Amino acid sequence: MPIKVLIVDDSALIRALLKEIIQQDPELQLVGQAPDAYVARDLIKQFSPDVITLDIEMPRMDGLTFLEKLMNARPTPVVMISSLTESGSEATFRAMELGAVDFVAKPKLGIREGMEAYADDIRDKIKAASRARLQKPRAAGKTLDSREKAPRESRTPIIGTEKIIAIGASTGGTEAIKDVLIDLPADSPGIVITQHMPPGFTRTFAERLNRLSRLHVVEAKGGERILPGHAFVAPGDHHLLVERSGANYVTRLSDGPQVHRHRPAVDPMFESVAQCAGRNVIAALLTGMGKDGAIGLKAIRDAGGYTLAQDEASCVVYGMPKEAVLLGGAEEVLSLEQIAEALMQQVKKRGGGNRV
Repeated sequence: MPIKVLIVDDSALIRALLKEIIQQDPELQLVGQAPDAYVARDLIKQFSPDVITLDIEMPRMDGLTFLEKLMNARPTPVVMISSLTESGSEATFRAMELGAVDFVAKPKLGIREGMEAYADDIRDKIKAASRARLQKPRAAGKTLDSREKAPRESRTPIIGTEKIIAIGASTGGTEAIKDVLIDLPADSPGIVITQHMPPGFTRTFAERLNRLSRLHVVEAKGGERILPGHAFVAPGDHHLLVERSGANYVTRLSDGPQVHRHRPAVDPMFESVAQCAGRNVIAALLTGMGKDGAIGLKAIRDAGGYTLAQDEASCVVYGMPKEAVLLGGAEEVLSLEQIAEALMQQVKKRGGGNRV
C-alpha cells in the first residue's frame, strides 16, 4: 500500500512542486492539497492521510496552531515546511516540541531549483515519518523544572578533562538531544553534537539548547577548546571533527564530501573522537533514519570508549541506533530517559582524569 500524503501550504508554487516530488515515487500517493488549515481539516477527515506536509506560515490559522490541534485530536505524522529565517527556525523547533516528526527547509531564492534539489530528501523524510512513533506533545520550552540553571561564571572552568562526550542523531533528534542535555550537570565533560540539519537552523538549535540546559552550548566555529560544561553543535553544511592540540581537544570544521548524503554527518565526528580520544570517549547514538553513525560508534567501541544506542521503544525512528546495534557498535541499548544518567555514570566509572 502506498503512503497517503496530504500537502498543506498556502503557496500554490510549493504545493505544485511538492505534488511533482511526491508523484515521482510509486511508494507515495498524493491524496489532497490544502491552501489552509480549514480545508486541510476536511481533507484529513475524508482521506485519513498517513503523512501531512505542513507549512508554518499560513493565513486564517498558522501551522503551529493547526499542528497542536491535530496532535491532540487526531495524531498524524507531520513533516514541517519551514522558512529559512530566524523566526522560521524558532517556530520549527516549537513544531518538534508539539510532535512534528521532521522538517524541510524552504529555499529563500530559486524555490523551484531548491525544492527539486531536496526532492530525494523530502521523499525520504515522508517515508520515515510514515514509520515514526509519534511522541506526546511537550509543554512549550521544557526547561530544568525546579532546578536552577548554573550561573554563567561557573560554566567557564579553567581546567579541561580527558573525557569527551559525543552525541549523534537525525529524525526526532532535536527533542532527544534536548532531553539528554537538560539532565546533564554544568560540570559534565565537553560535548560535541551532530544533528542532521541544514544551514540556518543549527545556530538557533544551539541557542535553544543553551537556554534550556545548564551547559554553555554554541554552534561550533572551529578551533574552540572543548572544555567541561561546554557543548558544540555541528553547523549546517559542515562536518564537526575533534582533534588533539597538546593537552586539549579542539573543534575542527570540514566541508568535505557528504557522508550518507549528509553534511554534517555523525560518522566523521565519531571517527575523529575515536582516533584522538580513544577510551576517553563516551558516545550516544540517538533516534534517526538511515545508518549514519553506526560505523563511527563501532570505531569508538573498538578504541575502548563507551558506546550506547537509544532503544527502539523511545526512538521516533529506529534506524541509526538499530544499524549500530546490528554492527556491534553499541555496548548498551537504553531508553532516552536513561541516557544522561548512563553517560555520567561512565564519566565517574572511568575516572575524572582532569588536566590543564
